[in-house]
Amino acid sequence: MSSELILNFTPTGMIPTKEMTPHVPVSVSEIVEDVHKASEIGITMVHLHARDPISGAPTYNREIYAEIIAGIRQYVPELVLCVSLSGRNFVELEQRSDPLLLKDELKPDMGSLTLSSLNFNKVASMNAPDMIADLAKMMKTHGIVPELEAFDIGMINYAKYLIRKELISPPYYFNLLFGNIACSQANLLHTGVMINDLPENALWSLAGIGNAQLKMNSLSIAIGGGVRVGIEDNIWYDTSRTKLATNTELIQRIHTIAKANGREIMTPKTFRAVMNLEPGNGKYGRIYS
Repeated sequence: MSSELILNFTPTGMIPTKEMTPHVPVSVSEIVEDVHKASEIGITMVHLHARDPISGAPTYNREIYAEIIAGIRQYVPELVLCVSLSGRNFVELEQRSDPLLLKDELKPDMGSLTLSSLNFNKVASMNAPDMIADLAKMMKTHGIVPELEAFDIGMINYAKYLIRKELISPPYYFNLLFGNIACSQANLLHTGVMINDLPENALWSLAGIGNAQLKMNSLSIAIGGGVRVGIEDNIWYDTSRTKLATNTELIQRIHTIAKANGREIMTPKTFRAVMNLEPGNGKYGRIYS
């Protein structure tokens, strides 16, 4: 990994609601403003979830993603943007792939690709083999890079299967997520095994669910990885759960820990170069020769 720290910002997610925390950005304007604030502090990329403007429920609607992307790029046209293609609420390919159809100045650079089905506390995220392959094919066709999400070592092995089938191509970017009830736990053994099993030409960030967020972010900073951080993964600032976090506070804390470890935040420009992405500022997605 680079000495520079990939900071992947996850402001919203699919679970947090205003009833759970007033700090979660739900509307287009709230999401844009939180990303704008985070970019001023310093982030590398942002993992976006769109919400329905009436109900606040997660939505795949590319028109809402278009509003979010346009709003963000008005302020930070170089920031790397990833759209969620989650299978937690949506099961049809036409739904999950809808944001991939955005073009030109609204085109996302990346799209999330969870590498297997899995169970969360109360709901399953369904990612059948044909769904994963079809989403990977669509991203390749549209020049959008998969943000590879792995919750256990089997998912990393499935990424290698996709590589052999030439459905994904290097360089790769992995989010390794720890602490979910049915997946790898937030300990050193699980972490080391997953990192060790990554394919060549892979950049990676560590994420922790709930109370594991700060632990896994701190570990990753210390050992040379990137971090995924935001209200999506944990609404609390402290492990005692006495203070609800704001996204700004979570980003600032990462900067403090990174500085203590002598690491600088990777700029979107550098990440674009490393990942063979277009330079931003009107050109987005992967460069294919």
